[in-house]
Amino acid sequence: MTLEYVAKIIRYERPDAILPGIGGQTGLNIAVQLEKKGVLAECRAELLGTKSASIEQAEDRDLFKKLCQRIGEPILPSDIANDVEEGISIASKIGYPVVLRPAFTLGGTGGGFADNEEELIPLLKNGLSLSPVKQVLIEKSVKGYKEIEYEVIRDRNDTAITVCNMENLDPVGIHTGDSIVVCPSQTLTNKEYQMLRDSALKIIRALEIEGGCNVQFALDPNSFQYYLIEVNPRVSRSSALASKASGYPIARVSAKIGVGMTLDEIPLANTPASFEPALDYVVTKLPRFPFDKFADANNHLSTQMKATGETMSVGRTFEESLLKGIRSLEIGAYHLHLPKFDGLSEEKLLDYISEGTDDRIFAIAELLRLGATVDEIFDRTKIDRFFLRKIRNIIEEEKEIRGAKGDLCTLKKAKTMGFSDREIGVLWGVPERAIYDLRAANGIAPVYKMIDSCASEFDSYIPYFYSTYERENESVVSDKKKILVLGSGPIRIGQGVEFDYSTVHAVKTIKEAGYEAIIINNNPETVSTDYTCSDKLYFEPLCIEDVMNVVNLEKPDGVIVTLGGQTAINLAEPLAAHGVKIIGTDCEAIARAEDRDLFEHLLLTLGIPQPKGEAVTSIEAGLEAAHRIGYPVLVRPSFVLGGRAMQIVAKDADMKNYLKTAVEIDEDRPVLVDKYIRGKEVEVDAVCDGERVFVPGIMELVERTGVHSGDSISVYPPYSLSDRVKETILDYAEARPRHRDRRAFQHSVYRR
Repeated sequence: MTLEYVAKIIRYERPDAILPGIGGQTGLNIAVQLEKKGVLAECRAELLGTKSASIEQAEDRDLFKKLCQRIGEPILPSDIANDVEEGISIASKIGYPVVLRPAFTLGGTGGGFADNEEELIPLLKNGLSLSPVKQVLIEKSVKGYKEIEYEVIRDRNDTAITVCNMENLDPVGIHTGDSIVVCPSQTLTNKEYQMLRDSALKIIRALEIEGGCNVQFALDPNSFQYYLIEVNPRVSRSSALASKASGYPIARVSAKIGVGMTLDEIPLANTPASFEPALDYVVTKLPRFPFDKFADANNHLSTQMKATGETMSVGRTFEESLLKGIRSLEIGAYHLHLPKFDGLSEEKLLDYISEGTDDRIFAIAELLRLGATVDEIFDRTKIDRFFLRKIRNIIEEEKEIRGAKGDLCTLKKAKTMGFSDREIGVLWGVPERAIYDLRAANGIAPVYKMIDSCASEFDSYIPYFYSTYERENESVVSDKKKILVLGSGPIRIGQGVEFDYSTVHAVKTIKEAGYEAIIINNNPETVSTDYTCSDKLYFEPLCIEDVMNVVNLEKPDGVIVTLGGQTAINLAEPLAAHGVKIIGTDCEAIARAEDRDLFEHLLLTLGIPQPKGEAVTSIEAGLEAAHRIGYPVLVRPSFVLGGRAMQIVAKDADMKNYLKTAVEIDEDRPVLVDKYIRGKEVEVDAVCDGERVFVPGIMELVERTGVHSGDSISVYPPYSLSDRVKETILDYAEARPRHRDRRAFQHSVYRR
């Protein structure tokens, strides 16, 4: 995606037009370059949607500042630095603290806060090097203000609406991609809401944007003073969240505006696109961070985004929405509790929350358990007291549940607030299954409400649902045969959109086969969570409780768990224990691949060689195994995702350190110790229908063993393997001694 290659394609294909606003910052940057270099004029290709002059006006910090001044919109004192000396002078004139924002960069890359010249200079040098136009905006810092976003859309007739607004739980100073975000805003007065809405609409009209646009504001919590932070003249990271939160498909509507349609001409499910959505529920977005992979990395958050993905949850209250979101994150937390904060003093926790971190909300919950006041926490975090009081409600409910073991009224209240069966079980000292069975025996089950963009003001049926513990169920269960597909949850290292690709293609195939296709997922960034993808979409945590609630309602003929990565695979055994039919690869086959002992036995049975290895459950056993096998050894936990906590260890001291610090080791969590083999690494993907096996080909990794395949350059087809090696690999992949058939099959594979 560079000017050179895109220009070649445009010259070859001669398109009538290009639509850049859907491709994020990359698309916008290339569109502007294509126009400036004359490629679009040469090929007579029209730029659809927002014009390049508007893009530049929104993206160029100096032009944007002049526009805001012209239309009377307040912006922070700022200036553009083109070199370090100029930057020092500007910061001195504005006064510290300042925030740096490099022009034309993505995800806040290169930005940050500086309290003095010493902090400014390295940030400035880095920002100038990262900006494509070598410009850095230096502006007055308003850390601590509320950060509010409006998602707006406009057509060529100047009809403009706000799709929704979003409020960051964290105040200004943390990138919105790293912040917990609530939609719609919870703490704004009507005057504040309308004031910022009017400003967002004025901005999109002044910029003459055609399509979706994201406007970010900083609002003083103690007055009606606000400042424009920035405008994204395109669909942005927040657009997917806004679309899934409101049921309003921003990208689809933007594309239709791009080809000349107007909002009143674009029909949505039950209204024209010119109808402003109304939400009668609370959406919470929680970011997913990679710090479980990088335990030594700095987990302090600032203007440079660190999250790899996000999860979205929907509830009738903030408490319910937040708790559903927490258990959707897949970080080992099923409630507002992390063991790392157990036993810490109030003083240490108050110090910890003074800066934004990936787990600050858990520390806040622990402080409230210790008796800290909302005002004390507000003074350290500047998180609005409304949100802190809501978290306190959850902590107070914990105490109530703990003191009323077995009480059904307390159970119903806890479920209404969003407590999981697992957490209630912890508080009552019983297994999670006991709470599930108690609910089932007493008819305590969720109903499903519809996300329909108009708060049920009009009759419609959109197959897009979230659970809540109320009375009226809006999900109509059909008599058709159904297949339920589990999605892959939030994106993180080792689990990305490749699984969503698989989920979406599975759903298409299921529909073509005549079944009703149902998806459960919770990631707003993915295609599978567009309600037009499947026959029914449930936006829910991928936990056994929440999946079983859907299964009990829909009664599908089968559930597919093998296409949602490790997230869905981990649910196979619990679902089977509830009597759910797993279709495709079943629990036994999954266990043969994932369980160390079963996999070793399988390889021995098939006569396939393997490195020496053992599963150990204590530090002493680990050291003994390493001595028997011989260093260097490869150590890793069982059932891991993307090679998490995998290391090559060469001596006893490193082995002890790994087993003490990198992993939890006990009878239930064995660590695998394998002989490390220096050599080439190759891999195959294979498909089996129960009898026949198809291998599309062999991939050869450029890096040698010891570098994760996800981090290695991969070449297809292989460039240095002999025919004999290829034949052996394919024999092992099929694991059947039918060599004559295999050779014929192998030839067809390589002709492909």
